[in-house]
Amino acid sequence: MIEGASLVPLRQIGDERGKVMHMLRSDAPFYKGFGEIYFSTVNPGFVKAWHLQLATIRHYAVLAGTARVVLYDDRDGSATSTAVDEFVLGEDNYQLLVIPPGVWSGFAAVGDQRALIADCTTRPHDPADVRRRDSLDPTIPYRWDMAR
Repeated sequence: MIEGASLVPLRQIGDERGKVMHMLRSDAPFYKGFGEIYFSTVNPGFVKAWHLQLATIRHYAVLAGTARVVLYDDRDGSATSTAVDEFVLGEDNYQLLVIPPGVWSGFAAVGDQRALIADCTTRPHDPADVRRRDSLDPTIPYRWDMAR
């Protein structure tokens, strides 16, 4: 696992009426504050990558559909520099992915349904805190194979 990242199992409580899907609590040991929460969808056959937050911690949960989420660490001095981690998350593998500042991330829908990703950040969005690269950037050693 990339240094500073973690994967936390999340509870789903359901019955015949539907379910409650937990995401983040202020008493969680990894909770560092609230900035904003937003939701992103990604359609089948498309990739949303690459983006990095310089100072913000992100918390991803895939609420609907299934998504492949990929992290890349190119931080100088990191014990996991040049590491790539790949996760397949969704209702059937409902977990919270904690992404530290300085780590690149991206995601794509898996299968033929749109994926819905919640991102709860420790700071409100600030364009000066964000870096972006194209999903095909050759400096990141990962290829988005949409046939997977």
